[in-house]
Amino acid sequence: MKAWVVSKYERPLELADRPEPEVGDRDVLVEIHAAGVNVLDEKIRTGEFKPILPYEPPFTLGHDLAGVVIGIGAGVRRFSVGDEVYARPRDQRIGTFAERLAVHEDDLAIKPRSLSSSDAASVPLVALTAWQALVEMAQVQPGQKVLVHAGSGGVGTYAIQLAKHLGATVATTAGAANHDWVRELGADQVVDYRREQFDDVLSGFDVVLDSQGERSVRRSLTVLKPGGLVIGIAGPPDPTFSRGAGLPLPVRLVTRGLSWKARRAARRLGVRYRFLFMRADGAQLQQIAQLIDDGTLRPVVERSYPFAEVPQALSHVASGHSKGKVVVEVVGADR
Repeated sequence: MKAWVVSKYERPLELADRPEPEVGDRDVLVEIHAAGVNVLDEKIRTGEFKPILPYEPPFTLGHDLAGVVIGIGAGVRRFSVGDEVYARPRDQRIGTFAERLAVHEDDLAIKPRSLSSSDAASVPLVALTAWQALVEMAQVQPGQKVLVHAGSGGVGTYAIQLAKHLGATVATTAGAANHDWVRELGADQVVDYRREQFDDVLSGFDVVLDSQGERSVRRSLTVLKPGGLVIGIAGPPDPTFSRGAGLPLPVRLVTRGLSWKARRAARRLGVRYRFLFMRADGAQLQQIAQLIDDGTLRPVVERSYPFAEVPQALSHVASGHSKGKVVVEVVGADR
């Protein structure tokens, strides 16, 4: 089958013939119709996440899929051939920039019935990130105040909608051209990051979801009320994450050092910092599908690329200027 492969870190992706997937006892073989493209894909290609996710080249890239079940392992009970599904496959089993992939059934869900495969492929990684940050980690409650950085991005679009659904007052940062649009998603207050410093105009927040990195994390700590929480999804990684991920001791020590300044600043301010590296979760995806089908959440897809243009799609996302998500149409790529 055809697949886009990282043959060596930092090199451009290569289109290659790869072996057919091996289907384990609890695996579901999916014919991929569309794949989402994420910033994480580029960070893995360049080796930025190699200490955390040490993939051995050559490996197929891609973290989001939507497609149809064409085979099941002997132990699979929840899915049947012909089911329309979507997933973010677990770490070490990625590879959605390909024609087919074997996915563990626990990572898979029936796709939202109201969405095409292309739209459904845009959902898993970013929606799971928002869910695990706001529902699981922060446990956002009605009446709380939530700041979502980069509200027009892939994670931001879901985080705004989800925080609003949970009953929060939502602020976000976005360029002026996207202000009306993020308000339509549910933002109550929008800060133009090109003209204002968010930490000059915002205060008293219960939760901040930060996707910009360490400098933004430390600034975000100052807009929290006492006891508030900043969740960083772009780093720096913290000791809780490194212990839970089972990283080797030298890597744990490095990650502890990377987040030391942020954690020290949080303690001084009487607030908290946590790093989130989202995980695959089919049960959560099924709950998200319900929210999409009832109109609570809606995907935002800026552009779709053909399978032959996966490198261009990845460059588009890596530029940092995409509005919502970018997807790749995969089905029929070898014909």
